Amino acid sequence: MYAVGIDIGGTNTKYGIADKEGHIHFQSRVKTRKYTDYMDLIRAIFDDLLERYSIDDILGVGVGAPNGNFYNGSIEFPPNLPWPELTRFAEGVEQVIGHNKKCTLTNDANAAALGEMYYGNAKGMDAFVVITLGTGLGAGVVTHGDLIYGKHGLAGELGHTLVSIHGRDCACGKVGCLETYVSATGIRRTIYKLLADHLEPSLLRGVSFDDLSTRFITEAAEKGDFIALEAFRYTGNILGMKLSDFIIHTNPEKIFMMGGLARAGEFLFKPARESMEKHLMPLFKNRGIELLPSGLKDDDAPILGASSLVWKYLV
Repeated sequence: MYAVGIDIGGTNTKYGIADKEGHIHFQSRVKTRKYTDYMDLIRAIFDDLLERYSIDDILGVGVGAPNGNFYNGSIEFPPNLPWPELTRFAEGVEQVIGHNKKCTLTNDANAAALGEMYYGNAKGMDAFVVITLGTGLGAGVVTHGDLIYGKHGLAGELGHTLVSIHGRDCACGKVGCLETYVSATGIRRTIYKLLADHLEPSLLRGVSFDDLSTRFITEAAEKGDFIALEAFRYTGNILGMKLSDFIIHTNPEKIFMMGGLARAGEFLFKPARESMEKHLMPLFKNRGIELLPSGLKDDDAPILGASSLVWKYLV
């Protein structure tokens, strides 16, 4: 028997079939913004899946989504998605798939945290944080072995905590949110600011905003590009500062990072660790709290995270 995992991102929606041992038997992706109606996206996913697998082989469906509300299965006020303010995604999945199959939905970072706990480097831990760095920034917090959802099912929105009251406009409607600085989108905005402020030659000059991928920025950093290196230093410094605050709120054993920007490795991790230690309250120093990469493969993490919701809540 299998679980369906769907991970909705601002750029891509990834979906697949996995078993309880964490083996992915099929996965694919579509462009999220291709579908201005979320029901069309759901139908496209299950048209594909049900051509390959029998409905009888599917136990349930888990969905990770930005601003996903675990309590009501809705995506609420998603800043990076093209859908209405309240999208009843889990209800839509159950309507499309039928056969009394259930769907559970949560914030994409919460799903990632469950995947890390079941299949990654957080096995055996009962207090940790997972940070997802994609189009935006999310956080999943686990304590006593369970996710923290809060009163309204929306806890963990670290990406929309304040960096500067005079900072960058955010798609959520606020100003100065963390994800406007620390995310794939945020570092691109930083690159453009640095290119305007500095005259050094750079491989990044002349590259359009849409073509400026985190992979390209990382490759430039590997070649010693000043702008790329400075962008990672700046981004890591802000990330570490905010993680030092988050540690006070959550007191985790470890913090794991995953997603496109995290693939930059030590270009991002090193300045983030240094900044985190620098700004950390003395009470929390020397307690073994580390910032580490995820133990899941990048391509597998979204599917394993979302599908793990089925094993946690539906079986």
